[in-house]
Amino acid sequence: MAQQTVTVMAYSGLFQERYTKAVVEPFMKANPGIKVEYFPMPNSAQMLGNLRAQKTAPQADVVIMDVSVSKAATDEKLLTKIDEKNTPNVADLYPSARIADVDGVAVTFDNLVLLYNTDTVKETPKSWMDLADKKFTGKVAIPGMPDIQGLSLVLITDKARGGTDYLKNVDKGIAALGEIAPNVQTWEPKPEVYVTIISGQATVGAGWNARAQVNIDTSNGKLGATLPKEGSVFQINTINQVAGGPGKDAGAKFINYALSPEAQKAFTEAMFYAPTNAKAQISDAAIARTAVKSMDKVIPVDWIALAKVREPIMDQWRRKVIPLSR
Repeated sequence: MAQQTVTVMAYSGLFQERYTKAVVEPFMKANPGIKVEYFPMPNSAQMLGNLRAQKTAPQADVVIMDVSVSKAATDEKLLTKIDEKNTPNVADLYPSARIADVDGVAVTFDNLVLLYNTDTVKETPKSWMDLADKKFTGKVAIPGMPDIQGLSLVLITDKARGGTDYLKNVDKGIAALGEIAPNVQTWEPKPEVYVTIISGQATVGAGWNARAQVNIDTSNGKLGATLPKEGSVFQINTINQVAGGPGKDAGAKFINYALSPEAQKAFTEAMFYAPTNAKAQISDAAIARTAVKSMDKVIPVDWIALAKVREPIMDQWRRKVIPLSR
């Protein structure tokens, strides 16, 4: 039988390195007739651009990207619907892993955490509003809007201050970010917020838990990460099958494997993303470092509905948060 090839378009860097080892290589070992080629891209927006450019002759079979971008790709008919019929493991996913009007399904959950440099910050911050403390003047690094991390912080602080419907208004969250803004050294940490804080260039900030946990290990604990009392939100990465992709059946087979308990376990233990398969038996040590242990602190967000009001929020951010920065 001829060798089949599956092209997987997904995040570059740390994600690629860990995902290849935890999921791609074991899949190829179990399926010697299928070769997986990993096509790395820095972000979901670029992946969508790629899918649009290749619409008439797709080069990729599988794409892992943010849920809001997956919705855009669904609307543009760039994807094939994933369900129990073509991907049996979908039956074991948490209900929140299936998103209405999105052809893909969740493959990882991640959540926002407060980051700090453990050399400089001796007491673990308890609140997101600690980022507004005068002692952190010029020392805060937050990936600001349009990054979803900045938007997440608006949603968390809005709810903490009594906001009731983020789809109608987030005035309270914008006001909270306005209080943090004078302390912000950068809204565009380069190369990433984790490095910026580990190096001491900034001392506190916000970032994603999975990458934070890996950086805690690689920096020998120089980076600290905590889930503040106001809670957090999930970021959802979906796995999607490209419509008309060259690898067809082999692509569906890879997706089913990626959603299996063993692949979900391996990747959670490798990079601390929360699993989306309810049957994945994760080690206690790894689960303790994911949001699974604090699900009660995760604020539900409808990212798809939010996409429709993102522009007005972005406009408020430009007018009411950025001008208050240093």
